[in-house]
Amino acid sequence: MKKINKYIQKAIYLCTAFVVLSSCSDEYIDNAKVIAIDSESFFNSEAEYYQAVVAAYDPLQSTFINVLMGEIASNNTLCGGESATDVPGYQQIDDMIHTPVNEQLQNLWSWMYGGVNRAAYVIEFKDKTDFPGKDALVAEAYFLRAYYNFELVKWFGDIPIKPEGRFFLGDEKTIPRSPKAEVYALIEQDLQFAVNNLTYTAPQVGRVTKGAAEALLGKVYLYQDKFNEAAATLESLIQNGPYMLESDYSKIFEFAGENGVGSVFEVQYTDVEGAGFGCLQCSEGNVAVGFQGVRGYSGPDFTPGFSFNVPTQEVVDEFEAGDLRKDVAILDIDAWAASTGAEFTTGYEHTGYFNRKYIPRTRSNDAAGDQNLTNPNNYRAIRYADVLLMAAEAYNRKSSPDDAKARTFLNMVRERAFGNEDNNITTSGTNLTAAIYKERRVELVGEGHHFFDLVRTGRGAQIPGFTENKNEVFPIPFEEIQFSQGNWEQNDRY
Repeated sequence: MKKINKYIQKAIYLCTAFVVLSSCSDEYIDNAKVIAIDSESFFNSEAEYYQAVVAAYDPLQSTFINVLMGEIASNNTLCGGESATDVPGYQQIDDMIHTPVNEQLQNLWSWMYGGVNRAAYVIEFKDKTDFPGKDALVAEAYFLRAYYNFELVKWFGDIPIKPEGRFFLGDEKTIPRSPKAEVYALIEQDLQFAVNNLTYTAPQVGRVTKGAAEALLGKVYLYQDKFNEAAATLESLIQNGPYMLESDYSKIFEFAGENGVGSVFEVQYTDVEGAGFGCLQCSEGNVAVGFQGVRGYSGPDFTPGFSFNVPTQEVVDEFEAGDLRKDVAILDIDAWAASTGAEFTTGYEHTGYFNRKYIPRTRSNDAAGDQNLTNPNNYRAIRYADVLLMAAEAYNRKSSPDDAKARTFLNMVRERAFGNEDNNITTSGTNLTAAIYKERRVELVGEGHHFFDLVRTGRGAQIPGFTENKNEVFPIPFEEIQFSQGNWEQNDRY
């Protein structure tokens, strides 16, 4: 099945916690039916636990904003769009002039905490009713809470956490922002539970597996420079998991390549329901795809979009001669138009390049909703190539480096990229580290990872406009600071 049951999520739309004022639109609140769900009336059967877990998956679709802004914040792309005032929040992040008053950062904060609270709802009542397989179902909730918290700590640094359960209104005035180390400790704890209680086989397509939990745990270790732990965790996944590199890189990002052999965790999207610009988080489609499409496009294979997140010449030049990934990752629109007769218009900061991985593919004219907002392109959140490159970095940077093993994992990715062993890396030490960093950039370009790779490895200064000791994290949204009534301090220099 394309995705887990979506209708359930609408029955348990949990707009709770200190994000209540910003995570739901006024229109939704005005028109919503009040449904009372509490511990006495819910979590009395396996079906109800399942429904709550499904509801916790739903905010994953809102992570389109995390991916889009993660690229825009890096030196891989320019914001683009129609003009310098098109989605000001994106433009400010691109120029590194963002402030606490930024609608897109507010959205990210609100949507991710909505996910945290939905997952925490299950965790809070995990012991209420017993049934066979409950630990595995609850483990999915632990993974999801870890996933949302990881996104939050990446973007904002110190954040409020509540290990025992949900946030409620008023908690923002009493619960402090926890230091990053404490946030990561909770994330590790949640993921360890998931690893111990899940299997490598998903009960439904799109649901969490042991492999996804191991991969995310390895990434969490890597972000903390816990290289020994990262190496051990990722090695276990590589040796025991069912994943392999898709032999044909060009297939990965097409509809036929969804949930393939190299997909460790994938956010599922459909075009079943539409959305509007007043409620982008309501979309069941991948909103980022339409935003990244070619403006005014008419031609084969693709449909038009809004020309955001346009790759720079710098990242295009990172691809070596003979790298088969280049034409899959980057659409050179001038070359494409010359060969196909396609037509297009140009937008702001036009570079001539587009993120081919995630631009809208041609669909039926009968597809539901606004085709700019309901693109069914899944997001490959964790790919096996990412796992191999993380393992390569961990082995290269751990306390007793194993560069031979690091090269093995790195060259597995490169051999697919070039179709041969002629371009394998043979260097060691810091030169090998640099080669791994470069490989991550070209392998994962357009997938929202590069900004955080630069920051976690101390290379943020490569980003135009980046200010050290400031832009490593983003400001806590102004509204949230206000709600806390002095309980939370703003990040330094914002």
